[in-house]
Amino acid sequence: MNIRTVSTSPFADQKPGTSGLRKSTAVFQQPNYLENFIQSIFESIKDCQGQTLVLGGDGRYYNRQATQIVLKMAAANKFGRIKVGHRGILSTPATSCIIRKYNALAGIILSASHNPGGFLGDFGVKYNVSNGGPAPEKVTQAIYAYSKTINYYKILDAPDIDLDTLGESRLGNTVVEVIDPVYDYEKLMETLFDFDCIHQLLTKSGFRMCFDALHAVTGPYAHSIFEHRLGASMGTVRNGTPLEDFGGGHPDPNLVYARDLVEILYGKDAPDFGAASDGDGDRNMILGRNFFVSPSDSLAVLAANAKLVYGYKSGLAGIARSVATSTAVDKVAAKLGIDCYETPTGWKFFSNLLDAGLVTLCGEESFSTGSNHIREKDGIWAVLFWLNILAVRQQSVEQIVQEYWQLYGRNYHLRYDYEGVDPERAATLMNKLQTSMASLKGKRFGPHEVIYCDDFSYTDPVDGSVSTHKGIRIIFDDESRIVFRLSGTATYAATIRIFLETYEPKVAKQNQQPQQALASLLAIANEIAQLSILTGMEKPTLII
Repeated sequence: MNIRTVSTSPFADQKPGTSGLRKSTAVFQQPNYLENFIQSIFESIKDCQGQTLVLGGDGRYYNRQATQIVLKMAAANKFGRIKVGHRGILSTPATSCIIRKYNALAGIILSASHNPGGFLGDFGVKYNVSNGGPAPEKVTQAIYAYSKTINYYKILDAPDIDLDTLGESRLGNTVVEVIDPVYDYEKLMETLFDFDCIHQLLTKSGFRMCFDALHAVTGPYAHSIFEHRLGASMGTVRNGTPLEDFGGGHPDPNLVYARDLVEILYGKDAPDFGAASDGDGDRNMILGRNFFVSPSDSLAVLAANAKLVYGYKSGLAGIARSVATSTAVDKVAAKLGIDCYETPTGWKFFSNLLDAGLVTLCGEESFSTGSNHIREKDGIWAVLFWLNILAVRQQSVEQIVQEYWQLYGRNYHLRYDYEGVDPERAATLMNKLQTSMASLKGKRFGPHEVIYCDDFSYTDPVDGSVSTHKGIRIIFDDESRIVFRLSGTATYAATIRIFLETYEPKVAKQNQQPQQALASLLAIANEIAQLSILTGMEKPTLII
């Protein structure tokens, strides 16, 4: 087996976004495109010799071919051992778990997360560092810098590895270990949650649940944990076989793309609990019977009930949320007497806080929650957390959330996505918002007066690093907020996201529809940003 050094030229578009590099599958299939980015990752590591790499993906189109390429490049760059998921499957949370458990140097996850798959869909590469978390900005900047000057990559001339058989083989001097993708992750979950209590709920009480894996990576995890280990009836897991095109669906667990699950939970003879996860298994949607739990409320409810769960019974060190997430969890933190940190969007910003022991739980409005058990958001973990709370409290999802609102007040929160916007139009809109910030303070819009407006920047309290231009915040005197930001996960054109939030402490007004409660803020957002004019779109493409 010979190591080949292949001459190449840079691609100009390999700057990682919020979570890795995402492009259309066709872009990644260009000669040398994937190889350039992988070599740039390995160059940022500098010394791979003898180290352990964790590798897997969400099973989307091009996953198996890309896995073979990365295996041979890792061997050529002298990794000592590669742990690769069976059939190339490994969820993002499980990758983080395995990196941490086996002291691996790094992990590569072949996924575009919640983006569509298939030949005409998207592909992506995420790089996780030795703490199990996403590469921080200084690392992704180094990868991008190298990608702009790269002139070679290394790859081993060797037959493909058999990914369908568990066990060890060799690529040159590198040991390749094909591993059960579920085993280590499931063992970690057993240390955090009372599986006996959840088993009782699912087998003795008449409680029924439904989990939709959306033909993505969490299918094997859900079958193993919910049906086999915890005793949920067979058929509890829907769409549990990972498919290259996610069954023609969009693997994003929200009210729009997980519509089949929503119809089940809002239909006749609905189960008590429903949940879904995304392409690579790091997101979650939670539903009760005829009841949707917003991601921001879900984070707050988990925090408020954490002491009921075995792994968190000693309490929380602190909580973190992204700037776009509602301030609901801030009120829980205040009541618990712990700190709540506001960070930019992107799980990498939570890693330092978790490593320093400053926070235990963290979450984002994008259906993402997690804790200090790994350094990633974690869809199955969130479902287990909810099941553990339900098993202990013996109440419905709706009762638990409504009691939370009565105690803390309700934070109505919605996200409006304008997708496929011309990049120049999107830049013009954001630039106009930035130039208008100074004139907004003190301005009144009906009952709302602007008390604060900024382009959010974040100084990491652990290492002092500064991240700027992370979203324009407009904060009103009644705790209402509007946040504008450009998405970092779009693979073409631009996506503008507008986040609206208003606080309602009165119980009598806590059962409105969110769009009704936030109608006046939406009108203000349109007035300030001239959304229809500058985007060229009459209405958003997605409201969640």
